[in-house]
Amino acid sequence: MNPANPGPRPSQAPGVFAAVALPPVIWLLALFLAPLAVIWAYSFGENRTLVDIAITGSWSSYARALKPLYLAILLKSMGFAALTTLLCFILGLPVALAISFASPRAKLLLLLAVMLPFWTNLLIRTYALMAILRTEGMINSALGWLWNGLALPLGADPFTPLPLINNNFAVVVGLVYVHLPFMVLPLYAALDRMDRSLIEASLDLGAGHLATLRRVVVPLALPGIISGIIITFIPALGAYLTPDLLGGTSSQMIANVIERQFRSANDWPFGAALSFLLMYMTFAALMLQSIVGRRSADREAAR
Repeated sequence: MNPANPGPRPSQAPGVFAAVALPPVIWLLALFLAPLAVIWAYSFGENRTLVDIAITGSWSSYARALKPLYLAILLKSMGFAALTTLLCFILGLPVALAISFASPRAKLLLLLAVMLPFWTNLLIRTYALMAILRTEGMINSALGWLWNGLALPLGADPFTPLPLINNNFAVVVGLVYVHLPFMVLPLYAALDRMDRSLIEASLDLGAGHLATLRRVVVPLALPGIISGIIITFIPALGAYLTPDLLGGTSSQMIANVIERQFRSANDWPFGAALSFLLMYMTFAALMLQSIVGRRSADREAAR
């Protein structure tokens, strides 16, 4: 192609642009937006019989979703998601810093290690974690071997396995294990684009490493931090498999309640209302990210 004549733009060739864009648009409308619109309509419906749902425009399902029982489960789910996001940030920031300052070869290997869990099905990874945390699992077996070998000869009681599964602890561990890469990758992307001379200047002017991290690195990486928080918090809030397999009856999250409404209780209007409450929260989080990102870009432009 001649650089002086790069060819027609999409606005100059509407037929070609429409031919390329039409299939994915149809796919999106038919397989995503249309089903989503049906579920949204169900959230304003009522069950007439076990198989008949009438779209009446009623807000009763949303009112029921805000009752103390379900509101407590939603707030508990938000607490799990917030704690998961915080732990992922605490664990992910040093990892992202190490990757961004590594040599090109080491950087490639470290990024591969971060993305490697995505190559394995989530169900398999969760069952592997169950094998580690269960009463007869690897952790309790190792602790029992050490205890019985060191403390038991001294007259101590036999080792009692730690309750590492079927509780809130196991749910948080599983959520952090699953969602940690979602925090590391946006942090790395933001840190890798950062001007290293600003860090060197901060250290040369007498600021310590912690002060430089707090006053230079974190503000410059703020868009990546916000992105990491959003794409970690939202999937963690809607997690279903992890609390279902690792949590007990008191560790269920809002996604487990939604699943039961659709599959067991056959109450699609209520399940749809709960689903869209999560979606409304997602939209609010994305709007917040957009506002913060725009303000950060404006500040950078003003400089």
